[in-house]
Amino acid sequence: MTSAAPHDLVVTQATLADWPVISGWAAAEGWNPGLSDGPAFFAQDPDGFFLGRIDGEPVSAVSVVNYGPDHAFLGCYLVRPDLRGQGHGLTTWKTALAHAGNRTVGLDGVVAQQDNYRQSGFRLAHRTIRFTGTAPESGTPAGTRPAGPADLAALTAYDSACRPADRPRFLAAWLTGPGHRAVVREDGGRLTGYGVIRPGHDTLRIGPLFADTADDARALFASLTADVAGHEVAIDVPEPNTAGVALAEAAGFRPSFETARMYTGPVRAHAAERVFGVTTLELG
Repeated sequence: MTSAAPHDLVVTQATLADWPVISGWAAAEGWNPGLSDGPAFFAQDPDGFFLGRIDGEPVSAVSVVNYGPDHAFLGCYLVRPDLRGQGHGLTTWKTALAHAGNRTVGLDGVVAQQDNYRQSGFRLAHRTIRFTGTAPESGTPAGTRPAGPADLAALTAYDSACRPADRPRFLAAWLTGPGHRAVVREDGGRLTGYGVIRPGHDTLRIGPLFADTADDARALFASLTADVAGHEVAIDVPEPNTAGVALAEAAGFRPSFETARMYTGPVRAHAAERVFGVTTLELG
């Protein structure tokens, strides 16, 4: 897919080799992307990433990652600071959005862009608050353990129940990515939640944190942070999950960033009350 625009902008699909450019721009914006997010992102939809270039030099980016026939997620909407305000971002956006077809598209929009997203047909679902703080001292709670290959089927099913769309390819790569550590919570052999912690550019990141109850979420949070006490950690909590907000605040974390979850249309029913921490603002 290619689109030409004024000022000789050419938009084409990006490859995994282009990911350092995109993630570098995201880091410069203070978004704190994970250090090894790229392979899992591209595993879900290798055709869903786009770059705008002028004379071969990258100047703009956006991703529109498809999840099955009904859902897509938009992220990584970035323009090089010295070339903003010239229409490069909008052209890249329009080219990439065609990749979603008739799917409902979601995004996590920064405050400065939310009015623009509304004008493009996105409607607010809820705010998401990034909480950041120093991981407290804690032990590993009973009922939690590291996730292993034998857990993949159960984790995939649990993950699907918590989201508007299935993502088995992404999840298989996310659970085993470099530096990623996944933990499960069980009750009598039944899975009651899971979480992942990974290194980011600025802090460690928790995401997802999915759990049946607040007690399960607290146990997972403690297990994920047990080995990183004293290190800075961030987690993105949907504001409607008041137990998730309370968990972050009880750990001494404070709000540092916010976005708005927005959709262009309906999404399938899912257990949003289990989402104590979203996976990633780029892919939902």
